[in-house]
Amino acid sequence: MRQIIIPYLSRITLSLILTAVMLSSNAQDRSHLRDSLSKALETLAYHPDSVDLILKKASWNIELGQWQYAKDSYDDVLRLEPYNLAALFFRAYANEKLNRLNFARLDYETLLTIVPGHFEAQLGLSLLNFKDKHFTEAIDMANRLVSQYPDSAVAYAARAGMESERGMCELAEYDYTEALRRDSANTDYLLSRADLRIRMRLWDAARRDLDTLVALGIPQSSLKAFYRRLRR
Repeated sequence: MRQIIIPYLSRITLSLILTAVMLSSNAQDRSHLRDSLSKALETLAYHPDSVDLILKKASWNIELGQWQYAKDSYDDVLRLEPYNLAALFFRAYANEKLNRLNFARLDYETLLTIVPGHFEAQLGLSLLNFKDKHFTEAIDMANRLVSQYPDSAVAYAARAGMESERGMCELAEYDYTEALRRDSANTDYLLSRADLRIRMRLWDAARRDLDTLVALGIPQSSLKAFYRRLRR
């Protein structure tokens, strides 16, 4: 875990939905990405209708946080292949980053029309609805995801994140526990549950979560703020 923070919905959207792409925090990696992007642009000049090349170029735009360039590239792909699932999915993500929420919603819904039950699209749409303050729709979709994918830690964790932000601490604590039953070493889930348990004054249970994080390799110094919140 690169940082000791509570994973809010924006982080969940990034780390759980965008599983094929990770934003790099390393300056050398970003320089390499820019070099790769430059080479892709040169190649694209000779093969402007290559869907594979456009998708590669767009993925580097995403990793560099160049949302508009990524969105424009996915537009190009979808003009060539209107039902390209990767382009629909990642354009939805880029549109969300550009705060074009209605366009993002339309892309998710189109993808779900093509592939009903698509996990990542349902998750993305649920989180998008929550972000757009359509709370009932968001929670309903999260409930369906948990029912459809009962073995998915991600589904439970996403619902827990929504419940936590809505102040539904007991429900969120239960869902993080269920997520951890399926992914016991996930430090984000553990930290989120520890934070909830502190808020609920479940001091001993919260301490166990923090101690587990230390046992998993998280420096205790990084958790000082959480340990201080425990009842002495």
